Amino acid sequence: MKPLFAMKRTTLLKSALGASLLSIALTGCGGSSEVNDPPITLTLLHINDHHSRLDAESTTLQMSNAAGAAKYVALPIGGFARVAAAISEEAAKSTNVIKLHAGDALTGDLYFTQSEGEADAAVMNTVCFDAMTLGNHEFDTGDAGLSKFIGFLHKDPKKCQTPLLSSNVSTSSTSPIAGKFKPYTTITREGQRIGIVGVTIANKTKNASRPDETTLFADEVKSTQAYIDELTVQGVNKIIVMSHVGYEFDITKLAPKLRGVDVVVGGDSHSLLGPDSMKPFGLTPEGTYPTRLTDLDGRPVCVVQAWQYSHVVGKLKVDFDNKGFVSTCNGAPMVLVGDTFKDGNTASAATATPSATDAAAYTKALNDSGVFRITTPLAETVAALKPFSEAKIALGSIKAGESSENLCLRRVPGTGPKSDTTRSSLGDICNKNADVIARGGDIQQLVAQAFLLQGQTFGGADIALQNAGGVRVDIAAGDITVGRVYTLLPFKNVLVRVTMTGQQVKDTVEDGIDSMLGNNGGTGSGAYPYMAGLRFDVDITKTKGARATNLEFQSNGQWVSFDTSKTYKVITNDFTAGGGDNYLTLKGIDKSLKENTFLDYADSFLQYVKKNTPLSKPTTFSTKSYKE
Repeated sequence: MKPLFAMKRTTLLKSALGASLLSIALTGCGGSSEVNDPPITLTLLHINDHHSRLDAESTTLQMSNAAGAAKYVALPIGGFARVAAAISEEAAKSTNVIKLHAGDALTGDLYFTQSEGEADAAVMNTVCFDAMTLGNHEFDTGDAGLSKFIGFLHKDPKKCQTPLLSSNVSTSSTSPIAGKFKPYTTITREGQRIGIVGVTIANKTKNASRPDETTLFADEVKSTQAYIDELTVQGVNKIIVMSHVGYEFDITKLAPKLRGVDVVVGGDSHSLLGPDSMKPFGLTPEGTYPTRLTDLDGRPVCVVQAWQYSHVVGKLKVDFDNKGFVSTCNGAPMVLVGDTFKDGNTASAATATPSATDAAAYTKALNDSGVFRITTPLAETVAALKPFSEAKIALGSIKAGESSENLCLRRVPGTGPKSDTTRSSLGDICNKNADVIARGGDIQQLVAQAFLLQGQTFGGADIALQNAGGVRVDIAAGDITVGRVYTLLPFKNVLVRVTMTGQQVKDTVEDGIDSMLGNNGGTGSGAYPYMAGLRFDVDITKTKGARATNLEFQSNGQWVSFDTSKTYKVITNDFTAGGGDNYLTLKGIDKSLKENTFLDYADSFLQYVKKNTPLSKPTTFSTKSYKE
């Protein structure tokens, strides 16, 4: 890669800024846009997509014990107090630290359901991030909800005032968030200005979250470039883009299409990046950390992301020469774990306390890995979280029921890139399960079935629809608590009954598949349709309208051919009923045919758990077969 980092920086200024502005800028620089600064090293410590998952969780890794026998080892992972500790400790021994959050702080746990972001703000302020970009889930409760979170984050004017960034979001003057975020910020290290530009995924946020109608999302690349150019005119020649658009977008559409960007710190796709040495532990990275690319002018760009759920802090060291060129960038994800172990011969059997010598072998393997970081939670963060934790425990610890089996999370069937296997916390137990691969997530299917029963109980329903991304976690065999249900279904949704023709139902299934494939503003894997009362075959190699075939309707316990000429009552959440996740057919249905049941969708599943405990895997899936 040496020649890559030896290339000369070519600064191109966007003509849209105006010839007079460009002339003034160049005159002020003595006719040259290049700035001669002393070489500098920056250390970026970054997270993304923590989704209100503030407590430590458990994971299972594959390691060898002291005798060399392969074991599955359960141990704590993550927790925001470990994030804060790792950032504090690494910052103390690093040069010119910049602390970044690449978006989606909110939604995903009972902490958010109860405090609407106040708990997240409290722990984030024990870190004091230099900047945060707006993620799509920051808009889940509208502009008003985001404004409330910003208020929590900036509550004490004498403490952290983390700037919120997005270059492609604009609001009306009356929006609650008007003036509360900006396209970029600059910070100074060793007397040199570093620009940080934010960008938010556009279609997904507009169609899969709930921003106000007047809040607009412009093209990600064009908006980012415009503000890079603005910074360049100011003489800033070290620029970080903090993107919440996803790893694939970062490496194919953003970094290679921009001029003047040095580093992309990403989020949205929950991508684990790192070395292949992670694989023997049971973790599969999507790419290298950092991923080294070039921009539109052939300049080096370093792309990073830090997985999800307070599990990882990314640490990237970037060296710049005196012209602002990136000469080297190196680093690693720090997967934050504890050192209390349980082991066994299978993942589900990792319950035995290992001997001291075996525990020492596991500790050594983690320390030698170069990616796992045994981290003691930061006391200050634990204290900040305590009142919220106590409230969560009081409600969330109540047992609602139990499951006799592991109920796997999987957004999309198959083994292709759309299947989204990285989201399952049960790993190979689910990811290599033949039924999950063939037909999709157990838990998404059960949620759809629960909604159908709830709809039938309150006013009648023939079919239920749940978008895959609205269901967030696996349900492991064992007790199911209230907290787990609200982590499973964390959004503030209610059930809506929609009167539809059979053809509209068929078109809705096609909408979900098309959106999953990312077509026509599609939002990705979270749009995939899970239905109860309806089943079908899927072939994504076909064109829209021909992907869902052999539709069958459940009538009096029997599966019969689906009649597209009949009328059906479909129960779904208000998000998809309003056209979220690019369910355009539902969006176009007249409001007079939509009835708000005012049934909370998480509570609807909670009632299902209570009445049907113990839960077990579904025997029927809406996806009968899946061809990719």
